[in-house]
Amino acid sequence: MTRPPEWSVDRPPRVVIADDQALVRTGFRMILTADGAEVVGEAADGAEAIDAVRRTSPDVVLMDIRMPQMDGLEATRRLMAEEGQETRVLILTTYDLDHYVYAALAAGASGFLLKDVTPEHLVAAVRLVRTGDALLAPSITRRLVERFARRQEREEAGTDASHRDLSELTPRELEVLRLLATGLSNAELAERLTLSTTTVKTHVARILAKLGLRDRVQAVVLAYETGLISPGGHA
Repeated sequence: MTRPPEWSVDRPPRVVIADDQALVRTGFRMILTADGAEVVGEAADGAEAIDAVRRTSPDVVLMDIRMPQMDGLEATRRLMAEEGQETRVLILTTYDLDHYVYAALAAGASGFLLKDVTPEHLVAAVRLVRTGDALLAPSITRRLVERFARRQEREEAGTDASHRDLSELTPRELEVLRLLATGLSNAELAERLTLSTTTVKTHVARILAKLGLRDRVQAVVLAYETGLISPGGHA
């Protein structure tokens, strides 16, 4: 699904809100529109979310996990499987260690938010993910992966990450990926490797491009799924 030619990070983000609770949708809509974002659609279940995304091509969809008919996990899988899909998915959950979150990240979601998120954090999250970055700090993602990166969870997630060929990465890129998966920020990576932050960003961008990954979240998941780093392991 190709972006309109006028797409630019300078314009307000376009958002679809998917949650089966009307009050939640209304609250999020008020917060986002007050900050200048454009809410282009709402959905009460996963099927409606998919339809709304296809119709409006938003930058970001706020996707509740637990919805009737089709849940947010299945909706995320289907959306991310569509060729050319550029909409970013932010998962909404009540619990910060919901076991569905890992599967959603592996399916292509760019992060997750707790439903009690502050207005400021919600706005910042949408804007951050819209630019192509990942919402989660790698350390939060690592906590999720370490708890749920087990064979049965990988099978449930239906991810093909384990099939990706890490041999395409240079030794330095492998080192960056390994450290990234332990929860280091770009600044921390730069200090650890005695590199500039700009150089680190370049390495991260090349890693994502070579492995066909959307963002840092998927890079962290991949590092565990390929065995580059194991749950509980540290670089």
